[in-house]
Amino acid sequence: MSDDAQHEHTFDSADAGASKTAPIQCSALRKNGFVVIKGRPCKIVDMSTSKTGKHGHAKVHLVGIDIFTSKKLEELCPSTHNMDVPEVKKERWTLINIDDGFLNLVDNDGKEKNYVKVPEGELGEKIQEAFDADKDCTIEIQISMGEEAAIKLDAA
Repeated sequence: MSDDAQHEHTFDSADAGASKTAPIQCSALRKNGFVVIKGRPCKIVDMSTSKTGKHGHAKVHLVGIDIFTSKKLEELCPSTHNMDVPEVKKERWTLINIDDGFLNLVDNDGKEKNYVKVPEGELGEKIQEAFDADKDCTIEIQISMGEEAAIKLDAA
């Protein structure tokens, strides 16, 4: 085997969603921004800073709401430490069908997306009603850390 062949390596890539974050110092985070708490992308709804004893560090108490499950999560972090901030994108798709609990969507380029679940609760009911009434429906999809969910309906 030649030296070149011996040193050739092929690496497969994988996407676990964790790379879709950026580290930011805890003290630089702001209310209504985003942060990863317990591995989940959250919107910061409350934060407070407290000073501790003579040799202690300031601590930041973060309260966030998971952007996909709406569960409340909390984190206490020294203000000088880094926390991950998720990349959060929103895209608009046209609804073409609802099939077995999933939205069949298409974008302006004709690309299809068939794996976004019909959301539970009021939004899901409104999407179903608008679709059943043959209205033109545009769905806003929120994307972060490998997850996607419908968050808004525009029906004409």
